[in-house]
Amino acid sequence: MDVNLASFRGPLDLLLFLVKRHEVDIFDIPIATITDQFVEYLNTLTEIDVEQAGEFLVMAATLMEVKSRMLLPSPPESEDDGGDDPRLELVKQLVEYRKFKDAAALLESRAEEQQNRLPRLMPEEPTKPGGPPPMRPVELWDLVSAFGRIMREAEALQPTPIIVDDTPQHVYVAQVWAALLREGRVALRDLFHPPYTRSRLVGMFLALLEMARRFQVHIEQDERFGEIVVVLNPDAPPEEPTRHQ
Repeated sequence: MDVNLASFRGPLDLLLFLVKRHEVDIFDIPIATITDQFVEYLNTLTEIDVEQAGEFLVMAATLMEVKSRMLLPSPPESEDDGGDDPRLELVKQLVEYRKFKDAAALLESRAEEQQNRLPRLMPEEPTKPGGPPPMRPVELWDLVSAFGRIMREAEALQPTPIIVDDTPQHVYVAQVWAALLREGRVALRDLFHPPYTRSRLVGMFLALLEMARRFQVHIEQDERFGEIVVVLNPDAPPEEPTRHQ
């Protein structure tokens, strides 16, 4: 099975996501916490495709180096000025990356304004008491984190034989599509069924990413670290998605 990770936007994007998620100052990053979280996400990415995780491995090594340098005592002559912060170069890269990312988002929003199309509106919040809670958008790394938990739970319950699975990705897309047509709303973990082989889990996950990229599904979460729900997009084209590969 050919695995394409074009949706993963690189190690700096993951670092920026972790900084925002932990609500810390980008100029005062808690390097130990961020490093541990980065390695956890890296372990999930290597489960999907080791060859495409090279840049993430380089960044993980950089974070380990910075973490070790911060544990070393500062030279006595640098106590007055605080010495060189090992995080400085990393912070510069993150700040520059955030500027480009914000600029890209602004350009994208300007392009959408120029399109002669009806906008895709967010669902209205419930007005009646006792209705379903409002959903917030789910970021890519939230989805990767949830998939990592599913992989760990599945591996703990099943033996690990080596199984070759050359199932085309469009077959998994069809399975996700069929489940959403039946239920309308499906919890992310409920899309994964036995047998819990690595190739089958990865195939289903990549199918979900492809459908999200094509705006065939909405991915929602009612609260931080809460259950991730996949919802069929009512504006999605009615044709069977197995034609897209």
